[in-house]
Amino acid sequence: MPGRAPRARTRCAGAILRTGPAGDRADVSAVCATARGFVYKGRGGPRVAATTTEARMTTRPWAIAAALALLAPAAARAATLQVGPGQPYAKPCAAIAAAANGDTILIDAAGDYAGDVCAVTRSGLTLRGINGRPHIDAAGQHAEGKAIWVIKGANTTVDNIEFSGCRVPDQNGAGLRVEADNLVVRHSWFHHNEMGILTGNDRSHTITIEYSEFSDNGYGDGYSHNVYVGHHALLVFRYNWSRASLSGHLLKSRAERNEVLYNRLTGEAGGTESYELTFPNGGLSFVIGNLIEQPATSENSAMLDYLSEGFGGNTDDRLFVVNNTFVNNRGSGTFLAIRAATQTPAIVRNNVFWGGGTVSSQASAVLDHNVTGNADDWFVDPANYDYRLRATASALIDAGTAPGTGAGESLAPTQVYLHPVAGAARPVVGAIDVGAYEWAGDGIFDDGFEQGVRRR
Repeated sequence: MPGRAPRARTRCAGAILRTGPAGDRADVSAVCATARGFVYKGRGGPRVAATTTEARMTTRPWAIAAALALLAPAAARAATLQVGPGQPYAKPCAAIAAAANGDTILIDAAGDYAGDVCAVTRSGLTLRGINGRPHIDAAGQHAEGKAIWVIKGANTTVDNIEFSGCRVPDQNGAGLRVEADNLVVRHSWFHHNEMGILTGNDRSHTITIEYSEFSDNGYGDGYSHNVYVGHHALLVFRYNWSRASLSGHLLKSRAERNEVLYNRLTGEAGGTESYELTFPNGGLSFVIGNLIEQPATSENSAMLDYLSEGFGGNTDDRLFVVNNTFVNNRGSGTFLAIRAATQTPAIVRNNVFWGGGTVSSQASAVLDHNVTGNADDWFVDPANYDYRLRATASALIDAGTAPGTGAGESLAPTQVYLHPVAGAARPVVGAIDVGAYEWAGDGIFDDGFEQGVRRR
């Protein structure tokens, strides 16, 4: 989340070993101490390894040895299982059945995995595609009448895998059905399923989805979507491309807290999706730095829907919509359909609302430094959904205001979405520009729109 308070400062005893959290090996750069205990620091940030007292942690050799002793058992248990032609496991589900908690499963893209469906019951697994992106097509199969993979183990990571073709009798067959806490999905593609990702309704659970693509999911009945997150504590959705859901929503979340940051949510030409983004039960929601486009063929005239189905057990109705680019190719309708149950005025700041329609249905919404219009010369290549700014976008360049804070957190966009499914730092050039992109001179186009910096 932009501006989230930094973690407590740690003291580190030096580089000691290579290991990682359950389910994800990482280069350990240090063993540190906090008030909660020893932690290791790697790509995923600090995590607690064992309880101790910070005052006891020093850089002396005996402290390092003690930390090694604490971490060694977990490292010894973790294993890497290889899947693919000529490997010990021919199919991912065979490796999943053989895995222990905390193992890593590497899936070679050269394999044929059609119909390989199963439940993932171990905790802390990392399931990662290598040598390209392995494709798992349901091929008429499903696990438990639910999905290609049913995630039942906590702290699972799914990285660089393609899921397609899931159909079930209930008409909500998913690439992934999520029934456990703290799933992380990254660099993956979900298409032509009845649901891309579908979660359960455990209010203690969190889910992070990043650098992934969702397209052409849905049964076609309006009740199945590219991504559907149930009653969770937290959804983090960033650097994703969700497009062309079949009569469903591009992103639907009932979570208590939603962080929707730096994504491309585009119905695109001929698309029949409903809402581009919906929070039907409200929740503390941050919508920052996104490109959101509605095609002329959309089946719903509203783009962002908030609190249309009552609180449903949520308790927060704060909505922050900051530095997004909304494009309504339908030409009419409502950009922000903020329903009557919403008592707190939404903060709507530094957004572009292009193409016609009512900005907000909430009369009390705080509308601050937004720009509406339909100028043809604001954007680089709208026909190809490149909505970065041209030098001629004088109505947007340096036309914003300080994003400020909301719910005690910074609302300032620090990144931009780059296509496909990538991100980069947002330039800081004079006053902030209106919309999801910052103009920094035409030289930024030299590398092309397809170039981005992937965050792993």
